[in-house]
Amino acid sequence: MANKKEFDWFDHPKNRKLLWILLWSVCILSVVAEFFIHRHGHFEPIDSWMPFYAVLGFVACALSILVAKALGFVLKKKEDYYDHDA
Repeated sequence: MANKKEFDWFDHPKNRKLLWILLWSVCILSVVAEFFIHRHGHFEPIDSWMPFYAVLGFVACALSILVAKALGFVLKKKEDYYDHDA
């Protein structure tokens, strides 16, 4: 039996192109929707700025990645941690 990937839908070029089109469509629709949505912000001068939530999401994602990397360095064990003689 041939070695077949379990889920290879993303490997087809046609499907990759479709995913890119869907991604860009959702991004464009969300930017267009920003012009028609009235926000009721709690911190009025800051969160009424149009790209505020996009910037907030990017910064939160970047910070969570950096925290995860730092935790990886702190919690990482040596490669032979479990190979010690008892």
